[in-house]
Amino acid sequence: MRIGIDTGGTFTDCVLFDTSGIRILKTLTTPDDPARGILDGVNRLAGGKMDDSGVLLHGTTVGTNAVLERSGARVALITTAGFEDLIEIGRQNRPKLYDLNVQRPPALVPRPLRWGTRERTGASGEILLRPTTAELQRLRRALRRTGAEAAAVCFLFSFANPANERAVARALRGLRLPVSVSHEILPEFREYERLSTTVINAYLAPRLGRYLERLERRARQMRQTRGTRGAVRAPKSRLFVMQSSGGLTTAARAAREPVRTILSGPAGGVVAAAWLTERLGICRAVTFDMGGTSTDVCLIDGRPATTRETTLGGLPVAVPVLDVHSVGAGGGSLARIDAGGALRAGPESAGAAPGPVCYGRGGTRPTVTDANLLLGRLDPDLFLGGEMLLDRVAAERSFREFLRSQRAASRFAGLRDPLDLARGILAVSNSAMEKALRLISVERGHDPREFALICFGGAGGLHAAHLARALGTPQVIVPPHPGAFSALGIALSDIVRDVSQSVLLPVPEVNSHRSSKARRFARDCEERFQKLERQAREELRQDGLAGARTRATRALDLRYAGQSYELSIPFTKNFRAAFHRQHEKAYGYADPERPLELVSLRLRLTVPTPKPKVSAARLAAPSSARKAIVKHNRVSFGHRLQRAPFYDRERLKPGARFVGPAVVIEYSSTTVVPPQFACRVDAYGNLVINGHEN
Repeated sequence: MRIGIDTGGTFTDCVLFDTSGIRILKTLTTPDDPARGILDGVNRLAGGKMDDSGVLLHGTTVGTNAVLERSGARVALITTAGFEDLIEIGRQNRPKLYDLNVQRPPALVPRPLRWGTRERTGASGEILLRPTTAELQRLRRALRRTGAEAAAVCFLFSFANPANERAVARALRGLRLPVSVSHEILPEFREYERLSTTVINAYLAPRLGRYLERLERRARQMRQTRGTRGAVRAPKSRLFVMQSSGGLTTAARAAREPVRTILSGPAGGVVAAAWLTERLGICRAVTFDMGGTSTDVCLIDGRPATTRETTLGGLPVAVPVLDVHSVGAGGGSLARIDAGGALRAGPESAGAAPGPVCYGRGGTRPTVTDANLLLGRLDPDLFLGGEMLLDRVAAERSFREFLRSQRAASRFAGLRDPLDLARGILAVSNSAMEKALRLISVERGHDPREFALICFGGAGGLHAAHLARALGTPQVIVPPHPGAFSALGIALSDIVRDVSQSVLLPVPEVNSHRSSKARRFARDCEERFQKLERQAREELRQDGLAGARTRATRALDLRYAGQSYELSIPFTKNFRAAFHRQHEKAYGYADPERPLELVSLRLRLTVPTPKPKVSAARLAAPSSARKAIVKHNRVSFGHRLQRAPFYDRERLKPGARFVGPAVVIEYSSTTVVPPQFACRVDAYGNLVINGHEN
């Protein structure tokens, strides 16, 4: 039994799959104690039958929220003397070039908690100055007095030789606080990014560690079983956490390296989308995940895009992450009138508490979900399979109150009644999401007309067709259980360990004069990769995964000599030609005569996990869709109310076809098929929506 758990802003999604199939459950998130909502959902979904064979696979936003809210630990920073302020100086590039009043986010470590250590490692790894025993003792005493909850250690060029960092780390271990050391977290060059990543790891370690420990302890209690003589036996909990790179790790490893979980939830949806495209034979797709607080988008061109140049709360994070772009537009996004009199939706969200007005939990300000309800796109009696009734009267009352309180601005924006306001909220929300989709496609040289739009998330199906029309995307694919698709991706994910090492070596050319250098270079790379693989296998052994079947993938970070940034290329015999092709694709030009530089080596060790078996079903007659109609309602499209059938997705058999306007309802989501669109159910149960001309 494998249960994937995705904790979001509004709902906690749980997906269980075992030999009997896939089951899902959505429960309201409990922000005061996320573990309570998680374990309640797991217990209900498993029917109280979790035993020692069950595995919990968790995507968490605890680390993300701690950085965004600046609610992490009190961190002490130990760095090379003279570089204590690097964390505050950062890079000189400006986020807004012409903004003279730009405000940088405050450093996570205040000045009194930064210590400079007299040590120095040369660029080639030679130790020029070692910290003395007396200095290390003074450092320990000083840290004990500050009441720091965690420590971050980051020295210059420690990626080339970590001896000085190890000496300081050994001296601090006795303080019984989490110590994040840069050569363990990110043994790569670029001092500021390495420093920032290490500090964020230390900032998150106490909070995420306590959270995972509490969750694991309570899960173990829930899974207690009785032995043959009635004695209670508490089996060892099996809890894994989703990493931002799209792979799982153990809870203990995640507690030590929480920086690798900052985009844990969104990564699950991308993994599930990649799994789906592989089965459908689709090479190019854009994922569109709209939840309660945000929308996350990612481009898949053969495989999901990854990056090591992401930021969180304005701070750089250099560990590998799936290249997911997020925008503050979700079902719970709150409507407002800005200083210029324009209508906006988000990024502020109603979240799970109080949530949208129609949830009846104390919300008072209109949200995107309330707008969809007023426009007839959500049925108040069929939300969450009828388990949760929506209050349309309260939602309409909040819209009228909003218009009354913003009378002058509303008139300026042309908003006359609640339906006008609802249409306006959807328009501005769609605009923000369209901009995000264009950023990862058009602005990076991809034509969205060549991609499928894979839509999921509880609110995604309400907006996907409109966005596909705006982008020119030929088809929208809505998989089964879209509202819990990210949780499914977490349950599908493999266990992954990523390791890397910066080397900064020239790449010899392959010709008759330098063939011996090329062979030496290849042998050197092979030896380094073998060392990285031994390191990764040892870390898996420490995580209790010794002897597991693994798959190793190798990559080189390459650049033209003199460049500042690099591209990651699979380590194959023809890696040089592959780099030139990738460079031309990314930047529009390539220069095969220019010498190359190897920047870093990267190795990923993957432990495959069980996957559900999905087979194509026999297609029914297209006309069978009529049997799935449960009611007709008036739904707003544009400025017209049109009578539209509501289909029960469980009754839609593979092969069924219908045209819009229509609405498809299911337990975890609702999908709108506008006029001029057609929908069919493919052999795998996906809704495939295409433009259709009457």
